[in-house]
Amino acid sequence: MIYQIGVFISLIFGGIMGFILLIWILSGLKIVVEYERLIIFRLGKYHRTIGPGVVFILPWVESAKKVDLRIMTEDIPRQEVITKDNIPVIANTVVYFKVVRPEDAVIKIENYTYAVRQYTQAALRDVIGNMELDSVLTERERIASSIREIVDSETNEWGIDIISIKIQEIELPAEMKRAMAKQAEAEREKRAAIIASEGELNAAENLYNAAATLSKDPGALLLRTLQTIRDISQDPSEKIVILLPSNLEKIFEKR
Repeated sequence: MIYQIGVFISLIFGGIMGFILLIWILSGLKIVVEYERLIIFRLGKYHRTIGPGVVFILPWVESAKKVDLRIMTEDIPRQEVITKDNIPVIANTVVYFKVVRPEDAVIKIENYTYAVRQYTQAALRDVIGNMELDSVLTERERIASSIREIVDSETNEWGIDIISIKIQEIELPAEMKRAMAKQAEAEREKRAAIIASEGELNAAENLYNAAATLSKDPGALLLRTLQTIRDISQDPSEKIVILLPSNLEKIFEKR
């Protein structure tokens, strides 16, 4: 009887221990998707990086930190920047980056997303601050490339790769917009006046050449006069005033 009780107690104890062991094993199983990695710390020290798939960590002994390896997008808030020629502009950028060394992104920096955003803001101020307004408005690609080089060199130590930086918007103050609009309008008027004057000059030169050619032969001048009269007479509502040269008879006598 005592033996049976002991066996029964052993079975209960074994079942309890087996259940605890099963719970322990199940609590250590983790599913890591394709775009994620787990950073494993054993007793507080970095041990390994694992994933993707089904992985196992030692419960109560190891802890895990999950890192996303996909390209992330951070919208940098609009900020006022002073150009080299002391013109304030409002700039808005977007930075695209990804984690390439997840263990560095976890161990070497507390919040890499916040750090990337702050570095991008600082680099934007530095780059635009060393350029004049005309260059800022026409060389967005060069600005973005310069910012990317600066931020990428600073964040590379953290295992971060800056994919691209785009300048979304560069906004001028309202008074600067009005001044530039007036300047553009004045430039258009100037070009229109130059084109009109060049046309008038060409027309005057052509008329001068035509007059010189006609003056060499009085008969040609008469024929041109008669052709003009014929063109005008095609409209019956027009009144025609015919002006003939005083030496018309002499011209025909010569013919």
